Amino acid sequence: MSKRAKVSLAQLKKIAGPEVERLLREVNEAINQAPDGAVIAGSEEAVRDAMARFRERVYELGLQLRADAAASAFSPAGRDERPAGAQQGPAGGEPRDGQRGG
Repeated sequence: MSKRAKVSLAQLKKIAGPEVERLLREVNEAINQAPDGAVIAGSEEAVRDAMARFRERVYELGLQLRADAAASAFSPAGRDERPAGAQQGPAGGEPRDGQRGG
């Protein structure tokens, strides 16, 4: 049974730190650029877009961390778990498409 690769919160925080900073900067800018008396209406769309970019980017980073963890756990030189004498592919001289020669 194989173990699933895991990502720690500390790993994700470390790699997502610049994305958090970028998000906060964009939210701050949107709020400060909104006109007086219409702060919500003037900043809501820009903040929503910034949050969407942040969500996608952090999710991508998390997925990449997990893929990297799984790849590093895989050892092609590791123990072969196939039974002795087991082979890949069809046995004998059978064609790969499963059809017999004519």
